[in-house]
Amino acid sequence: MNNNYSLLENIASPADVKSLEREALPELAAQIRSKIIETVSRTGGHLAPSLGVVDLTIALHFVFNTPPDKIIFDVGHQAYAHKMLTGRFSRFDTLRQRGGLSGFVRMSESPYDAFTVGHASTSISAGLGMACGKELKGERAKVVSVIGDGSMTAGLAYEGLNQAGGLKKDLIVVLNDNDMSIAPNVGALSGFLSRKLSSSRSFLGWREEFKSLLRQGSVAYKLMKRLEESFKAFITPGMLFEAFDFNYFGPINGHRIDHLIDAFEAVRQTNSPALVHVLTTKGKGYEPAERNPTYFHGVGSFEVSTGNCVSRAASPPSYTQVFGKTLIELAQKDDKIVAVTAAMPEGTGLAPFALHFPERFFDVGIAEQHGVTFAAGLAVEGFKPVVAIYSTFMQRAYDQVLHDVCIEKLPVVFAMDRGGLVGEDGPTHHGAFDLSFLRSIPNFVLMAPADENELARMLKTALEYGGPIGLRYPRGAGVGVVVEEKIKPVPIGKAKVLDQGGDALVLAAGPLVHEALCAARRLAKQGIGVTVVNARFIKPIDSELIISLCKKIPRVLTIEENALSGGFGSAVLECIADAGLSGVRVSRMGIPDRFVEHGTQKELRRSLGLDEDGIAGRILSLLGRDNHK
Repeated sequence: MNNNYSLLENIASPADVKSLEREALPELAAQIRSKIIETVSRTGGHLAPSLGVVDLTIALHFVFNTPPDKIIFDVGHQAYAHKMLTGRFSRFDTLRQRGGLSGFVRMSESPYDAFTVGHASTSISAGLGMACGKELKGERAKVVSVIGDGSMTAGLAYEGLNQAGGLKKDLIVVLNDNDMSIAPNVGALSGFLSRKLSSSRSFLGWREEFKSLLRQGSVAYKLMKRLEESFKAFITPGMLFEAFDFNYFGPINGHRIDHLIDAFEAVRQTNSPALVHVLTTKGKGYEPAERNPTYFHGVGSFEVSTGNCVSRAASPPSYTQVFGKTLIELAQKDDKIVAVTAAMPEGTGLAPFALHFPERFFDVGIAEQHGVTFAAGLAVEGFKPVVAIYSTFMQRAYDQVLHDVCIEKLPVVFAMDRGGLVGEDGPTHHGAFDLSFLRSIPNFVLMAPADENELARMLKTALEYGGPIGLRYPRGAGVGVVVEEKIKPVPIGKAKVLDQGGDALVLAAGPLVHEALCAARRLAKQGIGVTVVNARFIKPIDSELIISLCKKIPRVLTIEENALSGGFGSAVLECIADAGLSGVRVSRMGIPDRFVEHGTQKELRRSLGLDEDGIAGRILSLLGRDNHK
């Protein structure tokens, strides 16, 4: 690995990129790749996507005049090179660390970050809005939306293309085609693009080979150019984008910086919608990532020389693994169980299910809204669909959950992974709002397991329920509880008392139940008795148990890893108010009314007081006692 950053160290802004000779740009690209690999091997991050667009990013900043010109990166996890070229090289070692650089593009981090992103397929819509805004203000700056072929599986991208073409605005879309998103792309449209893009790669190789053999200006060269234009419509996806009234340019080798610069300089002269089709290799420049781009899409720390994951101390299986294993076990006994995911078979733990039951597994692509309504259709036909989606991405399908599933009480199970604080991916990925936005929907049952065994039990509960129901669980390893061989369902709406004491009542939901227990047992050594309740259900909450306990212990603490606004604590307050209880003092712990930045899960929980120390301190405060350990 090259640790010479002589060029990169002198890049304080894109103006310094423009000052370089073209011949120096490949070396700059090599230095950027080396720095990305070196840093991500320690911090973890989105390695393969960022390596694939290094040359493209250099060419964009060489041609366009940012920040007056706007470059919008779809999703934004591929913008590591962009960060280094816009004055952040000296801080790049802080990537994804608490207080350091975000792993995504953030407007609040740099004036060169044109739009805050983290969820896929937003760049074209945002770019069109900016282009229209600039036109209204009389500005002549350019807007460039960089979007991957994976993000093109989402309807939002085509909604943006449709309006942009109809308005004929000055918008440049760069299609970064690397043949995949996180997982291989799916669907008929993706199939069409894949066939065309595959042909495009062959076409590109053929074109470059013949151009190298023929003298420019010769009769044979001119004939080849005419043939090229004739064949292009048949073997590239240009016809699709031209149907949206976009001028199509490409395909272009995304690792030939000189070709990219020439193309962007030509496109910059246009004033109508244009799409530049760029062919890249995900993980370019690092053989392990090129060989296994799915694994290196988002990776933890690893050994640079081998690409192997850095070994860690043995830990319990993750909640994701427990979910996937349990679903297979239940599906072996019930052929009506089917699984649905939105381009995340690995991340949601459904990849093993897909191998066991390929005909009962459905990957809908980056299309959460469609996935939910698709599952509703399966439910109508008598199946038991389990929709496994990260909590943060469930936000995109709120209307479909409410309208298409819950009105008719369809038996769709929602398995929401990454509920709560996810760590280094930060505010765009924290699952901080699901308890709040789902709790308000009629007919919906909402659960939060305290440990791995309870997750398995709740999954069985959900599949036997016969209506809309969701379970949300966190990222990472469980607390170390053994999953019982015979899985028993959980009684709907029933909480469980774990410890008893008369001084304070703690009502906790999800994995923070474990932290609450540890805090209570620490305080018990100081003679303070705490009743700890595992709520299990966010809706319906166990009103009968809660009211009976509040009457005996009117000092109540609620704990959740969710936004305090409208979450579990709010449900408890509503329960107490509806019962007409007075004299009950309630304190709530959860995520405050702000977006939480990135850091490790442990760091973030500690900063919010959502750990054993913080909970013990809050109980003491509730009791009016000194906060001491």
